[in-house]
Amino acid sequence: MGAPILIKPSKIPTNPIDIAIEELKRGVLPITIRRTLPDGVTYQDIPIKWLL
Repeated sequence: MGAPILIKPSKIPTNPIDIAIEELKRGVLPITIRRTLPDGVTYQDIPIKWLL
């Protein structure tokens, strides 16, 4: 979908799913989940690294 590759692929051609899985394993994806707390006003940002 046009996103830049954050790692150097080890083989060519590569499957986009394999690249995404490897990026996830290496922890290079800049993804954060924002969780709204029960009070409905405050929130907690959870980096994807914490979930692995």
